[in-house]
Amino acid sequence: MGNRISSKHKPSSDSSQTHSKSQPSHSTPTSFHPPNQTPKQSTHTPTTSPVGRVLGKPMEDVRSTYTFGRELGRGQFGVTYLVTHKLTKEQFACKSIATRKLIRRDDLDDIRREVQIMHHLTGHRNIVELKGAYEDRHSVNLIMELCAGGELFDRIISKGHYSERAAAELCRQIVTVVHNCHTMGVMHRDLKPENFLFLSKHENSPLKATDFGLSVFFKPG
Repeated sequence: MGNRISSKHKPSSDSSQTHSKSQPSHSTPTSFHPPNQTPKQSTHTPTTSPVGRVLGKPMEDVRSTYTFGRELGRGQFGVTYLVTHKLTKEQFACKSIATRKLIRRDDLDDIRREVQIMHHLTGHRNIVELKGAYEDRHSVNLIMELCAGGELFDRIISKGHYSERAAAELCRQIVTVVHNCHTMGVMHRDLKPENFLFLSKHENSPLKATDFGLSVFFKPG
């Protein structure tokens, strides 16, 4: 009889042990994935930069990409600096315009139109190329092709005089700029020797038009 009682309890004991062994496999998911923590990733909202009031696109710090160097020139609204791309070490000119000086609606429209026109004219041999436009909380920064040869005005002064052939070549490039701008529906409206730059200091350097701040689009009629 003692053996029968023992044999009846053995299966019960094995069943109990089997149940206790399988228990952790059922409880593991609950302990590692509490219900109140699972939706964290799905509800995460990525942070975005504020939109600039001038260019109308997310603000971006130009100094994170370019290193600023010496001043190249100064105008009514901004200052032009020599800048160097941090990765490629290529040099450009950066026209930095303080947004605090852009008070009137017309001032904002002028900057937007200047950027739009320079993008529109990109690729012309005799027009300074716009590489990029950035806006932060303090300024709008236009990264442009560097023209290391300086202004046409300064070269005229330094040379004293031009031969008829050399003067004709310069005039040809200036007229070519005007013709191409008009063909593409743009009037520069501020043509003068100070607004033409030489790409390099070489005597036969290409001449490039710059400063499209007063430029406008027009429709022939």
